[in-house]
Amino acid sequence: MVAGEDITIIIGEGNESDEEEAKKQEGLLQDDDDDDDMTMNPAEENLLVRRALHLLAIVPSQASLVKAFLGKWMTITPRFLQLPALLNEMAHLRCLDDNTVFKDLLQRIVVTLEEAQVLARKCTELSYSGKLQMQSDLDSLTGKLDFHIHDCQLMIKSGIMQENPLKMCRITPESTREAVRLNIRDLLSHLQIGGIECKQRALDSMIQLMAEEDKNILMVASQGAVAVLVQLLDASQPCVRERAAAAICKLALNDSCEHQVVSEGGIAPLVRLLESGSSFAQEKATVSLQALSAGSENACAVAAHGGIPALVEICQLGTPAAQAAAAGCLRNLAAVQELRTTIMEDGAIAIIINLVSSGTHLAQENAAATLQNLAVSDDKVRWNIVKEGGIQPLLRFLDNATDPRRQEIGMGVLRNLAACTANSEALIAAGFLPRLVGVLQSGPVTVQQIAAASVCYMASSPETRKLFGVAGAIPPLVKLLGAKTCTAQEYAAQALASLLLVEDNRELFMAEEGSVIGLVLLLDTRFPGVAKQFPIAALQPLAGNAKCRKQMMAAGVCNHLYVLADMEITGAKRLLDRLATGKLRSIIRRTVLGGGIHG
Repeated sequence: MVAGEDITIIIGEGNESDEEEAKKQEGLLQDDDDDDDMTMNPAEENLLVRRALHLLAIVPSQASLVKAFLGKWMTITPRFLQLPALLNEMAHLRCLDDNTVFKDLLQRIVVTLEEAQVLARKCTELSYSGKLQMQSDLDSLTGKLDFHIHDCQLMIKSGIMQENPLKMCRITPESTREAVRLNIRDLLSHLQIGGIECKQRALDSMIQLMAEEDKNILMVASQGAVAVLVQLLDASQPCVRERAAAAICKLALNDSCEHQVVSEGGIAPLVRLLESGSSFAQEKATVSLQALSAGSENACAVAAHGGIPALVEICQLGTPAAQAAAAGCLRNLAAVQELRTTIMEDGAIAIIINLVSSGTHLAQENAAATLQNLAVSDDKVRWNIVKEGGIQPLLRFLDNATDPRRQEIGMGVLRNLAACTANSEALIAAGFLPRLVGVLQSGPVTVQQIAAASVCYMASSPETRKLFGVAGAIPPLVKLLGAKTCTAQEYAAQALASLLLVEDNRELFMAEEGSVIGLVLLLDTRFPGVAKQFPIAALQPLAGNAKCRKQMMAAGVCNHLYVLADMEITGAKRLLDRLATGKLRSIIRRTVLGGGIHG
């Protein structure tokens, strides 16, 4: 058969010549089946086309003779009548050589038509074994015919008949944008029409294409591939699901494409892969969901589709890569306040704690960050983490943290646990204080301020405050008053305000050079980044010491306090009253107002 050859089929009653021709064709096909070489040459393809068209000529007449299930056959017969025109149109579009999708489709059509012959014969001779089984077989036949009609229409519409797309899969740097677009379009046709092997080849080619250049990922998304790939996540063949998950993963990891994965309904089938997919599919699905769940709305969607228990199970039983990604996804989900209790109730805490101890480097980091997010605001969750034995694994994580990011996570989760006063005793008993002081002394500024915040939470009793002083927390906190970030300065001032309530700590504070001046400088309203009530509170217990009071006055504390008192800042008026009484206050006020001192 060559392009443009006119094939015309007349549908009519079966006759003797039809039956003889059918036998000849069947004999030829039988001989062909004996050949071990499955490669189809043009002559064999021509024979297959003629076989399909011949069956379409005689099967309707055979269906008209049935004696059972007449209603079902009446709905099936019109489908036979649609296929010849579609095959004729495809034959006019191009030479059929070397088009694997068309070959595969022809083979499936022939198999279906041969099945229809057998069913028609059984319904004519009433030789079927059971009514329910025959009804099921006829329903299956209807579905297969519908798929064939859809595939034929898609091939015609997509233009896949005009070239052999699988030969174009290797894209060189010299390929034009249009060539890439056409390649993607044709690969999509293979994904929608081809059999399992054809789909696998097309998916492999698409994945390779996306791996070559990020621009190709955007091109794949722009050609409507996301919807097709999302549908393939639920394919019945595991090999197809795996490749579809790998392709979706590349799209989900691209900031410009992730919204399309969500809008095309990708979250639900990805969650289903967590529950029933192979290890490879689970890995790709968890990585995709980790990327997609970065926003609170998508995180809630993952939870709504049952993602939390599935992710928790993977954290326990998945491959190392899947565990790391699942913990990363739970990290995102735990950032949403409404989901924290659900995560805890699904038994996640003990499993995540175990992952902090035994997971890969990345899994440990994501697991620790998940606990950090879980412990942000709920004392019940904080206490539960401690109850499940979380302190020691987290301390080891902090000890082994060599880069600022991991140090921030380790100190961050311990700070959040410390925010629950019921946990302070357990943290101290586990050896948290020397580690905290060590971070204050030599950690990065971002981690030092987290450590200072931990001091603020834990220094709630005279005994604990004294322990901090003995552990050496005062000197690094004084040094932190001069940090370059206002947040670090504020936490240092707040921590000192608590620790200086203990007399022994005040002596340690005064022994540090520039300590009093450091607090006074934070009162200056020209630097509004620090909340003024904290340095004021830290200076209050020092006002009773003559040496400290002299240092404050020399640093200009009263000038700042008058301004802050007028602003009604908490503690400003009280501290001013302690520092300036009677005649001294009058002199100070005149000096502040610019009147000067006259003899």
